[in-house]
Amino acid sequence: MSTAVKQNIRDEVLAGKEEVISLRRYFHQYPEASLKEFQTIKKIKEELTKLGISYVEVGETGVLGTIEGKKGAGKTILLRADIDALELEDKTGKEYQSKNLGLNHACGHDGHAAALLGAAKILKNRENDFTGKILLAFQPAEEIGAGACQFVDGGFVDEVDRVFGIHLDSSVEVGKLVATKGPTNASCDIFKIEVEGFSSHVAQPDVGRDAVLAAASIVVELQKIAAREVSPLDTVVVGIGVLNAGTRYNIVANHAEIEGTVRTFSHETRAFVLKRVKEIAEQIAAAHRTKISGFSIYDAAGPLINEEESTQLAQKVAAEIVGIENVITDNQKSLGADDFADFLSKAPGVYGRVGTRNLENPDTQYGHHHEKFDIDEDGLAYATEYHVTYALSYLAE
Repeated sequence: MSTAVKQNIRDEVLAGKEEVISLRRYFHQYPEASLKEFQTIKKIKEELTKLGISYVEVGETGVLGTIEGKKGAGKTILLRADIDALELEDKTGKEYQSKNLGLNHACGHDGHAAALLGAAKILKNRENDFTGKILLAFQPAEEIGAGACQFVDGGFVDEVDRVFGIHLDSSVEVGKLVATKGPTNASCDIFKIEVEGFSSHVAQPDVGRDAVLAAASIVVELQKIAAREVSPLDTVVVGIGVLNAGTRYNIVANHAEIEGTVRTFSHETRAFVLKRVKEIAEQIAAAHRTKISGFSIYDAAGPLINEEESTQLAQKVAAEIVGIENVITDNQKSLGADDFADFLSKAPGVYGRVGTRNLENPDTQYGHHHEKFDIDEDGLAYATEYHVTYALSYLAE
């Protein structure tokens, strides 16, 4: 891409900067929970219609827009923004603070949606300049791992050659962009185990079959998967967040429920660990003369693994935007999950990050999912330009 073209893109980004900020603040004021983003997606549809961008609905609260290059057929790239908020009070105290009680865009998805709309406007204006097709995925329900699968399972990604997404990041200084190859986010599987025992008086424990003791033993034994069954060089978490059992202090419990999560960075390790969770639960239950009456796994997200060639282009594009010295290519992996991994299961791609931390503004330094989370809105321009430049650079290859 020539220097003149890059400068023209930057000029367009800066010209639309306030509009993108305004959109972000609108979304921030009206956050909606996962799979309930009805007003959010209505606003997005209105903006796409104003831009003359056609779209199809995906599920109840998702949209896939399309921009066709007028220079002929070519490759297809999908750009993704997630749009859901969190069930969390907004304590930012800003004029654009959430007006929906108990809901908060405390992860930056308001900025994701706004930045992709800003990019859509610039890309639509340039439709005469490129071959191929650009798809714009406004995806619901990332926070519960139920949105990206709607696009994948619905066949909307079947003909896509490359996928690209970004996440605003309050741990990265504004003016810096991230593109790291390989695993960057862990998988997330949520398992539930039900243990069935047999009630008795605690004074006659031999008569009963203690579901509490069996469940507690299962919890302890599951920790040994990461400690003894997986290489210490292969990061794994088997975490238990819920253990419910019993009805009264003097009754041997006949039922217990365990809820936990498995996090890994590879498909192979993920499959092995989930298999062992089930095997260990069944074996420990049997050792206590109880049994597993229910076992389920919810697939929230696979491991997010950035493909090498896609990442190399992202690093090149990021360097054009902020300078090579401001491109982070070895960002630390996160055990937090993101269902952008579902898109990566269908097409090669990369998930970049955009810094929103202002070292002189403590309001921008809270972690994601904190009730005071906020961003340096200068980061939105970088996010917009990252989308635009990556898409056009890929289609021009």
